[in-house]
Amino acid sequence: MSSLWAFPGQGAQQPGMLHALVDSSEGRECLEQASAVLGQDALALDSAAALASTRAVQLCLLISGVAGARILMRRGHRPDFVSGLSIGAYAAAVIAGSVSFADALRLVSLRGELMQQAYPQGFGMTAILGLELGTVEELLVQVNSPEQPVYLANINAQAQQVIAGSHSAMQQVAALARKAGAGCAKQLAVSVPSHCPLLEAPATELGNAFAGVKVEPPTTRYLSSSNARLLSKPDQLRDDLANNMCRVVDWHSTLRTAYERGVRLHLELPPGNVLTGLARRLFEPGQAIAFEGARLDTLDAMLRQEASRDF
Repeated sequence: MSSLWAFPGQGAQQPGMLHALVDSSEGRECLEQASAVLGQDALALDSAAALASTRAVQLCLLISGVAGARILMRRGHRPDFVSGLSIGAYAAAVIAGSVSFADALRLVSLRGELMQQAYPQGFGMTAILGLELGTVEELLVQVNSPEQPVYLANINAQAQQVIAGSHSAMQQVAALARKAGAGCAKQLAVSVPSHCPLLEAPATELGNAFAGVKVEPPTTRYLSSSNARLLSKPDQLRDDLANNMCRVVDWHSTLRTAYERGVRLHLELPPGNVLTGLARRLFEPGQAIAFEGARLDTLDAMLRQEASRDF
C-alpha cells in the first residue's frame, strides 16, 4: 500500500496562512529562505489585501505546502507519490527532489506575475457542480466566442467541473448550467482564467525561464495533474510545470491513477481540505486526511500504519 501527498491549488489560500508556520522550525526555515530569495518579507504575502494578487497567492501556497511536507519528513515520513493541483505541482516537484525550493520560488513569482499581467481584470474561474462533463462541454460550445471566451479548466470529480474565461461568458454558462440541473455554479476566488488556451502566451514565456533552471529526475513518483501520468524525465517535468497553467487539470483521473497504483492514503498538505473531500469519493476503503486541523501524532500513526502494509 502507498501514500499520496497532494498539494492544493488557488482557492485554498487563507489570510494569515503563512503566520501559522512560525510555530515550527521547518516553517520558520521556509519563511526565511523565501524572504531571502524574493527580497521581501514573506510574511507580508498572506494578508487579505496581499492575497488579491495572483503572485502572492501562488507563493503562499508553495511556501505553505513545502513547509507542511518538511515537517512530516523531519519526523521520518516520506511520500510514495506526490501530485499537485495547478500551482500545487511546484510544491510537489520540490518534495520530489526535482526542483530546488529557491528555484521554485523564483519560477512561481514569475508565473504569478505573468498570469496577472495577461488578464488583470474581467476574467476568472467558476465551479459547476452536479452536471456530467459532457453536458458542461456542450454548454461551453454554446457560449464560447472570440469576444466572450470560456473554456473547460478543471475536471475535479465526476460531476464537478471548473470553467475559465471572461466574467460575462462564465455568467452565461452558469445560467445555462442551473437550467440544466446544476446544484451550484459559483465563481471562485481566482482572478485569472487558468488552465485554458488563454494562458498559452504566458506559459511560453515561463517555459523560456525554465531553460536556466536545473530540473532533476524525481526521487519520489510524481503524478502530473494535467495528464494523470507518472513523469520521470527532467524534460517531462519541465514541460509539465511550465505549461500546466494553460492545460486542463484532470484531478479526477489523477486520483484514479493513484488508487489504481496502490495508493490507499491520501494526505492533503496545507492549506485547506478541499482535495480531501474529492479524494474520499474515490479512496474507499482507503483513507483521506488533511494536514490542516489534524494532530501530528495522528498523522504519524496513519503514515506509519500505511508504510507497514508494504512489508
